[in-house]
Amino acid sequence: MSTVFNFTFVPWFRSVAPYIHKFRNQTFVVAVCGEAIAAGKLPHLAQDLAMIQSMGVKVVLVHGFRPQVNEQLRAKGHEAKYSHGMRITDEVALDCAQEAAGQLRYEIEAAFSQGLPNTPMAGSTIRVISGNFITARPVGIVDGVDFQHSGLVRKVDVAGISRTLDFGAMVLISPFGFSPTGEAFNLTMEEVATSVSIALQADKLIFVTEIPGIRLKPDEPVSEDNPIDTELPLAAAEALLIKVPAGQRPSDTAFYLQHCVKACKAGVERSHIIPFAVDGALLLEIYVHDGIGTMVVDEKLEELREATADDVGGILQLIEPFEQDGTLVKRSRTEIERDADHYTIVEHDGVIFACAALYPYPEAKTAEMAALTVSPQSQGQGDGEKILKRIEQRARAAGLQSIFVLTTRTMHWFIKRGFVQVDPDWLPDARKRKYNWDRKSQVLVKKLG
Repeated sequence: MSTVFNFTFVPWFRSVAPYIHKFRNQTFVVAVCGEAIAAGKLPHLAQDLAMIQSMGVKVVLVHGFRPQVNEQLRAKGHEAKYSHGMRITDEVALDCAQEAAGQLRYEIEAAFSQGLPNTPMAGSTIRVISGNFITARPVGIVDGVDFQHSGLVRKVDVAGISRTLDFGAMVLISPFGFSPTGEAFNLTMEEVATSVSIALQADKLIFVTEIPGIRLKPDEPVSEDNPIDTELPLAAAEALLIKVPAGQRPSDTAFYLQHCVKACKAGVERSHIIPFAVDGALLLEIYVHDGIGTMVVDEKLEELREATADDVGGILQLIEPFEQDGTLVKRSRTEIERDADHYTIVEHDGVIFACAALYPYPEAKTAEMAALTVSPQSQGQGDGEKILKRIEQRARAAGLQSIFVLTTRTMHWFIKRGFVQVDPDWLPDARKRKYNWDRKSQVLVKKLG
């Protein structure tokens, strides 16, 4: 085993460990679009989901079957019909949906049974249990369109799903529901996954989709200057939904985003949109700091916001111990009052648990992140990362290309999160003049994508 591998694997594994601990015994609802299965991604998705479950996560898997049903319809010479972003399910389409669902459940169960040597599934025993967990009702007639056998979720069997998860099995749900009289209804994968995640109050709802996520500028073309927005606050996501057209097709910005917003507003802390085209997308989104897709998060749960003058006392109380032990440079009350609007804080029940300030240098297209502090009571719970994410968002919104920090003791924390060390001469001239050469702070820079 090479020395290079050792020096890359060990830091990587240590960086992943906190997420493994954090997500143990949490419930994730993972919704996989039918296009992912049609593209041959099922074997790797099954391996990744098996690994996630082996690390203590309770997994509910909801599959879609849009292309599979359309293929069945084509084989029968029947046209697929849609309206309002939903399939119009006539008798022929219902038969095709039932055939497609049965075939996909067979394929999915088979994929989780392949404990092949030299694969992530080796030695694993993944019990996949499906059932009539969804009670449905008809969509009915909407704007003059009769949706026939298309339905909506009426009720989720929370007790049944929870017992199955507690048994150690993975729950598999097809986008089908049944009325109390036994009538079958074709549902959408997106609505089923959202309804299940809300009913279970799941910790995450993850859509594995055809799209890479939501871009920083959704109405502009794909480019290096328009990357994926990796973290979208709920309020911003709601505002975006008002601006963009209604989601009729999976490629529309609102198509998956509307379900993410609905889930977050109903108590699901985080919902994600990730691309199936990227191998290992689930692992990258869950266990890597920056993720790979878009995460919608309800900030009310996080209490993450910009500071006001009323927060100065709390900020001082938070940073004072770190100033006394030399971790932070001493700042006066007057200085913090003057710069209060530069600060971002994490607050809970009136107590500030984390903070950081952003000082821009527009002429150099960069900004300094200063006074990043997390209370010892909440260290290891991700507050530092939340603050960093928000600071990055503020810097991008200001048109800046990078952020930098000066530190004497926390260099490795920043390096693990994408910062690289540079010489102090890199600093903007205005900041270089204030650099304390006796303190010998390390300068680290992170470029903003």
